[in-house]
Amino acid sequence: MTVDEYLRENGYPEHVVRDGRAGLVRQWRKFVDQAERGYSLGLEDYRNDLDVRAILALADAEDAEVIALDERLKKLLIACDKRVWESAPGEPFWDFGYPRNAGADLMEDLRCEELA
Repeated sequence: MTVDEYLRENGYPEHVVRDGRAGLVRQWRKFVDQAERGYSLGLEDYRNDLDVRAILALADAEDAEVIALDERLKKLLIACDKRVWESAPGEPFWDFGYPRNAGADLMEDLRCEELA
């Protein structure tokens, strides 16, 4: 099954299906870039960004580029014993912890949920 087929069969919005794998990788790259600079959005946005990575895993769309982006993110994460989201089955690394340079909005939201 292709990524496009997976997205369509699982009811993702048309713009996500249209952008396909390339769009998901682009979104994941943008997220990792934001995390490196200092994630300035709140927890809801952070969780939405983690969902992008989960879709890549569930659609079997991981490749060397995605893995390289994962490695960049792993270097930023702290509090990796805290699960901040459940984006995919199992225990994917991206569901645990948050960037050490998280902005005020994300930190406030994490504290409210007793995750930081």
